[in-house]
Amino acid sequence: MDTTLQVRTTKRRKEKARRVLEKVGLNLSSGVNLFLEQVVTQAGVPFAPTTRKWRDLRHWRRYEKEIAWAERHGKRYRDVDELLKDLDAD
Repeated sequence: MDTTLQVRTTKRRKEKARRVLEKVGLNLSSGVNLFLEQVVTQAGVPFAPTTRKWRDLRHWRRYEKEIAWAERHGKRYRDVDELLKDLDAD
């Protein structure tokens, strides 16, 4: 890496994000890099912004099941570079 990115956020949001990313095998820096990679790849925000809470969404139960399955059976990565290399291999 050849540059540093500083982001202002709350301590609470940072800690929550760190815990979520850790569950999928990423550290906070790798998670941010993955997000930025998706912004570049999709030429925009890689999700549909919404003001609704996730649990209020119509398909939340399906997402919960997929998340639980991924946490039990999903592949883990040491960093975003390992993940991107694996994606490129497909």
